[in-house]
Amino acid sequence: MLVADTRGTLVFVNEAAGALLPRARAGAALDDVAPDWLSLAHEIFRPSSRDASQETPATDVVRGSVGERSFEAHPTVQAARTAEGNRTVAWWLVEDTDHRLAREALRMERAHTELLARSSNLLLSSLNLERCMDVTAQMAAAHLADAALVIATPRAGRLPVVTCLRGGTPAMSHPTVEPDDVPGLSEALQGFPPVPSRWLDPDLAPSWLVPEGFGTVGSIVITPLPGHGMPAGALVLLRRSDTPAFTEREEVFARLFAARAGAAMSAARLYAEQSAISEVLMRELLPPALHQVGGVDFAGGYRPSGDHERIGGDFYDVHPSATEGEASLAVLGDVCGKGLEAAVLTGKIRNTLHALLPMADDHQQMLTLLNTSLLNSHHTRFATLVLASALRQGHEVQLRLTSAGHLAPLILRAGGEVEEADTHGTLVGAIPDARSHTTALTLAPGETCVLYTDGITEARGGPLGETLFGEKRLRRTLSECAGMPAEGIVERVQMLASEWVGDGRHDDMAVVVISAPRTHHLSAVNGRTRGRYTA
Repeated sequence: MLVADTRGTLVFVNEAAGALLPRARAGAALDDVAPDWLSLAHEIFRPSSRDASQETPATDVVRGSVGERSFEAHPTVQAARTAEGNRTVAWWLVEDTDHRLAREALRMERAHTELLARSSNLLLSSLNLERCMDVTAQMAAAHLADAALVIATPRAGRLPVVTCLRGGTPAMSHPTVEPDDVPGLSEALQGFPPVPSRWLDPDLAPSWLVPEGFGTVGSIVITPLPGHGMPAGALVLLRRSDTPAFTEREEVFARLFAARAGAAMSAARLYAEQSAISEVLMRELLPPALHQVGGVDFAGGYRPSGDHERIGGDFYDVHPSATEGEASLAVLGDVCGKGLEAAVLTGKIRNTLHALLPMADDHQQMLTLLNTSLLNSHHTRFATLVLASALRQGHEVQLRLTSAGHLAPLILRAGGEVEEADTHGTLVGAIPDARSHTTALTLAPGETCVLYTDGITEARGGPLGETLFGEKRLRRTLSECAGMPAEGIVERVQMLASEWVGDGRHDDMAVVVISAPRTHHLSAVNGRTRGRYTA
């Protein structure tokens, strides 16, 4: 306790106050022996600081430090006066160092928790690896260091590095450097525990590690960015020489931040790799673009059941003949189910049929072997399909059609008549004995054979939204397409079916058109390009 009169002269100093303030003794000026914050707080009691008519004011508790210790000073105005008639004020000094440290630790912990939560939200909002690296570098530079570098695992001898100064914009570079040139970096990229900052000599930092215009490096932290099963990279934090070095507590927090950043980067890299794999597989599963093969016009169209999907259970292929003068084989099928699972089975069926092409002239044998293959696989789904062998002979196309539980193809004659091909059979992948009936027919120039899946005829829509598109409506549509090229017929059928379902749900839709090309054309207006077909 210190007691001073209103003029700032000490009247009494107890033993504890004397130990805290060695120069404090009775008769000394408070301004000379007490810390500034206490002297300023005592000013309010001086007569010169208030009107003479005012009562001695009361003041709130004041806080300050003495050396590295923190105190609260509680003033109490004494009733007794000095010999000169001045009032006295007792200052009770209560140490609150532990409370202050606890408050600072709590504030720091809250700030760290908020930063980790915010960084997690930002990092997990993107599955782009470069974006994750940018966010990591920018947040680390803003909250942990004067500059930050995010280094991904090496690729082809080069290090992908994102560098960011505090308040700056992240920049990507790919220097051709050796991680071993930086102590602790090679180990961090391999996922080993970080080297303590005090062991790293800032003077050994290579030029590529220090951003341009950064100045002299005072301290460095290098910590791994742990990923899912393998390291995602390393985080390098730099502070200038005029900035306090990293504390052990700051290094621990940097590792917590790096763990979240590494998880996000690893997820982004895994997503990119899976996307690349999916894209390759998707290209193999997508129906091919069709064109004229062996003098026969082929055209196809496909629409998956979901607008967000690219593949499904419907498929088609056209296999050109290996030998001139032999028929090409067209296949259209429908696997039970939708989406990716159905697409996997379509891939198996397409690959199996491709392997069976040497016996393409025997549809029944191909279907029997395909059926056996499906029954022996782990798949529990079945499929329907139709095989069409097409051979150009003169101006006509000879067709052999075989249905395996599929809708019979429709034949569009030159005059607009629509006929159903006389073929039928059992589906494949369900029962051991798959039997089918093959029919042969001829397409004259301009005539067409249409293979389609039930996604078209069973499409629900129309004015009431629940009416089937139906085979009757499909036949009427085809009869209006007489004389049109194969591509035009496909587009017409797809357009009308899509308009019919609108935004409603629907099954996969696939259609393949096989046409005998017309051989005579009217002259075009400009005399150079082909005109309309004539009979």
